[in-house]
Amino acid sequence: MDTQLTPDWWPSPAKLNLFLHILGRYPNGYHQLQSLFQMLDYGDRLSFSTNSTGNITITPPIPGVNVEDNLIYRAARRLQDHCNIAQGVDILLDKQLPMGGGIGGGSSNAATTLVALNHYWQCKLSADELAELGLTLGADVPIFVRGKTAFAGGVGEDIHPTTLPERAYLVVFPGLHVGTAEVFGHPELPRDTPPMQWQDYDFDSTHNDCQQIVCKAHPEVANLLQWLVHYAPSRMTGTGACVFAKFETVSQALDVQQKLPSKWSGFVAKGMNISPLLLKLEQVSQI
Repeated sequence: MDTQLTPDWWPSPAKLNLFLHILGRYPNGYHQLQSLFQMLDYGDRLSFSTNSTGNITITPPIPGVNVEDNLIYRAARRLQDHCNIAQGVDILLDKQLPMGGGIGGGSSNAATTLVALNHYWQCKLSADELAELGLTLGADVPIFVRGKTAFAGGVGEDIHPTTLPERAYLVVFPGLHVGTAEVFGHPELPRDTPPMQWQDYDFDSTHNDCQQIVCKAHPEVANLLQWLVHYAPSRMTGTGACVFAKFETVSQALDVQQKLPSKWSGFVAKGMNISPLLLKLEQVSQI
């Protein structure tokens, strides 16, 4: 198969943290979290063509990121080593999601790589095994491997799939990068939110513990939130910088997107209880 001519694209969907509570900190420095991950029907795409050289290539390279530091490369190499695979792979990347946006671009790329190469290399790892491997790459990778909208606890590995009404979301990027380490290392970050029971979830009674810190450090995020909240319930996702507003319909979200000031960019997506990655895996598994 020549993927340069006919790429077989695998979705690498975005996610939203509909809320993010920080309960405390573990002795190893990681934070104990509670969050609700909403999968979206929008994201990056990757295509994979196996080779006999054992080499892993990514086209095009991500500007400013060494290939060995790219989560796509690291995921492929980790699976290759773990399963003792002699084959390599040439990967095409169609990048749509902003880096440092809090919508899971890198983690989702890693998960898509693990899931797709588990299929192409015939590693036969279970979803649990892939998720465990993914956790060594990043706390959010397992949620993308499992591909379900879900509550998550611990550092993100304690996953409870759930079903939500499939709302529409306007996701807006304020044009700046927020580093996760910068936020989680901040001395003023709240780390004492009481734990909640998943069945008690309600959007209005939850929040994002990172939002105030980010808004203070990056006034443009605060400005965006103030603008967006006039139209619909709005919140920052993850450690930022993206902000989302939730709507009943796609047309409502599109109407507000058209009003966005030109300094901000955004996209409209539908929430999905089963991610496009899982649907793709089901499709290719039946061939």
